Amino acid sequence: MSSELILKESRALPIAERIELCRSLWQEILASEELSPGEAELIDRRLDEHFKDPDDVVSLEEVRARLDGKLRQ
Repeated sequence: MSSELILKESRALPIAERIELCRSLWQEILASEELSPGEAELIDRRLDEHFKDPDDVVSLEEVRARLDGKLRQ
Protein backbone atom coordinates (compact mmCIF):
# COMPACT_ATOMS: atom_id res chain seq x y z
CA MET A 1 0.00 0.00 0.00
CA SER A 2 1.38 3.40 -0.93
CA SER A 3 1.99 6.14 1.60
CA GLU A 4 -0.41 8.39 -0.34
CA LEU A 5 -3.20 5.86 0.03
CA ILE A 6 -2.45 5.36 3.72
CA LEU A 7 -2.53 9.12 4.27
CA LYS A 8 -5.79 9.45 2.36
CA GLU A 9 -7.42 6.67 4.36
CA SER A 10 -6.10 8.00 7.66
CA ARG A 11 -7.94 11.28 7.07
CA ALA A 12 -11.20 9.37 7.50
CA LEU A 13 -10.25 8.43 11.07
CA PRO A 14 -11.53 10.45 14.03
CA ILE A 15 -9.00 13.02 15.22
CA ALA A 16 -8.18 11.09 18.39
CA GLU A 17 -7.23 8.03 16.32
CA ARG A 18 -5.13 10.13 13.94
CA ILE A 19 -3.26 11.61 16.91
CA GLU A 20 -2.66 8.15 18.32
CA LEU A 21 -1.47 6.97 14.89
CA CYS A 22 1.03 9.85 14.78
CA ARG A 23 2.27 9.05 18.28
CA SER A 24 2.67 5.38 17.43
CA LEU A 25 4.53 6.14 14.21
CA TRP A 26 6.85 8.57 16.01
CA GLN A 27 7.63 6.00 18.70
CA GLU A 28 8.43 3.43 16.01
CA ILE A 29 10.73 5.91 14.25
CA LEU A 30 12.57 6.61 17.49
CA ALA A 31 12.89 2.90 18.23
CA SER A 32 14.14 2.11 14.72
CA GLU A 33 17.48 3.82 15.42
CA GLU A 34 17.42 5.34 11.92
CA LEU A 35 17.54 8.77 13.53
CA SER A 36 20.59 9.80 15.47
CA PRO A 37 19.93 10.86 19.06
CA GLY A 38 20.70 14.42 17.99
CA GLU A 39 18.16 14.34 15.17
CA ALA A 40 15.43 12.97 17.43
CA GLU A 41 16.28 15.59 20.05
CA LEU A 42 16.12 18.38 17.46
CA ILE A 43 12.72 17.22 16.21
CA ASP A 44 11.38 16.94 19.75
CA ARG A 45 12.68 20.43 20.58
CA ARG A 46 11.06 21.90 17.47
CA LEU A 47 7.77 20.18 18.28
CA ASP A 48 7.91 21.62 21.80
CA GLU A 49 8.53 25.08 20.36
CA HIS A 50 5.58 24.67 18.01
CA PHE A 51 3.26 23.58 20.82
CA LYS A 52 4.31 26.63 22.85
CA ASP A 53 3.52 29.01 19.96
CA PRO A 54 1.40 27.24 17.31
CA ASP A 55 0.67 30.51 15.51
CA ASP A 56 4.37 31.02 14.68
CA VAL A 57 4.30 29.06 11.43
CA VAL A 58 5.04 29.51 7.75
CA SER A 59 2.48 28.24 5.26
CA LEU A 60 3.43 25.67 2.66
CA GLU A 61 2.63 28.23 -0.03
CA GLU A 62 5.10 30.68 1.51
CA VAL A 63 7.81 28.02 1.70
CA ARG A 64 7.25 27.12 -1.95
CA ALA A 65 7.37 30.78 -2.97
CA ARG A 66 10.65 31.28 -1.10
CA LEU A 67 12.16 28.17 -2.69
CA ASP A 68 10.97 29.18 -6.16
CA GLY A 69 12.54 32.61 -5.64
CA LYS A 70 15.87 31.07 -4.62
CA LEU A 71 15.86 28.65 -7.55
CA ARG A 72 15.23 31.48 -10.03
CA GLN A 73 18.24 33.49 -8.82
